[in-house]
Amino acid sequence: MLGPDKHKLYPNESIRTVCYIANLPKRPNVEIGDYTYYSDNHSNPENFYDHIQHHYEFLGDKLIIGKFCAIAEGITFIMNGANHRMDGLTTYPFNIFGGGWEKVTPDLEQLPFKGDTVIGNDVWIGQNVTIMPGVQIGDGAIIASNATVTKHVDPYAIVGGTPARLIRKRFDEETVELLLKLCWWDWTEQRIFDHLELLTSAHDIASLKKLGI
Repeated sequence: MLGPDKHKLYPNESIRTVCYIANLPKRPNVEIGDYTYYSDNHSNPENFYDHIQHHYEFLGDKLIIGKFCAIAEGITFIMNGANHRMDGLTTYPFNIFGGGWEKVTPDLEQLPFKGDTVIGNDVWIGQNVTIMPGVQIGDGAIIASNATVTKHVDPYAIVGGTPARLIRKRFDEETVELLLKLCWWDWTEQRIFDHLELLTSAHDIASLKKLGI
């Protein structure tokens, strides 16, 4: 065996609170990498898509999540459909209530649009985190529980708070550079299996360099 079956919704049948969300039914404008899981101890983890809010296909924004991410319960992705027009005297969305108010329906270009929300690979997102539209989170980052992420997060950074701010970097710059070149999440199953001890132990620059980066 070279690890769990990445094509199974529940890779470990004895733990039904954790599922590989790439194996949920596909949804437009949502892309999820292999081995990324959602964990929920209070609800069915198969309801992951319920945590993607205000995501309307006609707007075209995507939620892209990389491989080997760990996402805890209570995650909320707020997408661009939540935005109100802000160039008028009021932000109240009269048009959505009809009754003649639809005459002030804004064009798409009049609405704030932050672009795609992109979560890198090997990202750990703690409980009850909110990620705002258009945020990009780099590979290897950690998002502390109860954080609200309003701006981009650098690779291998640890952030927390509301709004989320840098707590510290996980590694020094040399190690981060090596890891970003390594892209271990793109390795074959065999190579990952052969290097599990290295991947799960304290980092060792010499060992990383021996991998032929």
